[in-house]
Amino acid sequence: QLQLVEVGGGLVQPGGSLRLSCAASGFTLDYYAIGWFRQVPGKEREGVSCISSSGSSTTYADSVKGRFTITRDNAKNTVYLQMNSLKPEDTAVYYCAARARFGSRWYIPHEYDRWGQGTQVTVSS
Repeated sequence: QLQLVEVGGGLVQPGGSLRLSCAASGFTLDYYAIGWFRQVPGKEREGVSCISSSGSSTTYADSVKGRFTITRDNAKNTVYLQMNSLKPEDTAVYYCAARARFGSRWYIPHEYDRWGQGTQVTVSS
């Protein structure tokens, strides 16, 4: 079965950190750009960050730039999202997704072919 699985969500206080992982099973991530998205109830899914298949190119939403870092370890078939200086407005379900190429439309959900099930991140005191 081809799937992406996110882990690492949880409850954290404002200013804290979390690291999300996105692991693939049934296929290799080597040839895919991977994006992270987040969604809160009643709102559209929002692009957070994206990394190219080699890891040489990354991009971020303005809302997380300077606080979040996306990396990948193709040997482990895993992509990470390090989230620092978390704010209450970062609270959401976070999803990873795979697409064939890295590009300017990285923040558009329907550009992606495969999705994980999501992991909840809650930032609250």
